[in-house]
Amino acid sequence: MKLIYGSASFLLYLLLLAELLVHSSGRPAHISPLCGMFGSMIPQVDRLMNSSKRLHDLTKEELVNFAAVEHRLHSLPHIQHTAAYFSSLKVNESLSQLFSYSQSFKLHVDWLKTAKENMSLSVQWAESSSIHLQQLSNLVNTSLHQIGADVPQSTPPSLPDVSTAFDALKFSVELSERLEAFCNWSKRVLRHLQRLSRCPRH
Repeated sequence: MKLIYGSASFLLYLLLLAELLVHSSGRPAHISPLCGMFGSMIPQVDRLMNSSKRLHDLTKEELVNFAAVEHRLHSLPHIQHTAAYFSSLKVNESLSQLFSYSQSFKLHVDWLKTAKENMSLSVQWAESSSIHLQQLSNLVNTSLHQIGADVPQSTPPSLPDVSTAFDALKFSVELSERLEAFCNWSKRVLRHLQRLSRCPRH
């Protein structure tokens, strides 16, 4: 009887020890479904950055001549880059803002594309930028639906007339610079949202 009792106690001890090990071992953390979306958005932003740099088709030396040109696209988003802004980011608000900005830039790029077409200028990089902005918007739209957030409505901006090829070039330079700033902001926001969502690092 002592042997049976001792064996039973030992088995019970082993079972309790095994259960304790299971509970104490690290279980895989829940991965947000947004992680995959963020992973798709970042390469899209990289492609947009590449095409936005070539909107004007000017060399670095030629760009110097446009350094003092007055910016006239006042309807473009005013993007915040302060540390305080990035430290207070929330997923739903940031995605809504990213969607609004993407849509606004797409409307401006499409306007520039039309202006260039009217001046018989190359529209290759404007068209490429428009495609990447639309794809980015689609990804953000899907993400907003996944978290049950409202998708912001776009309002057509008031844009200036383009009467000469030189005007189109000046607007190309301005839009290129602002798009680059938007891309840098977007990547920083997306990296921050990845950390907030505890997405695995690759």
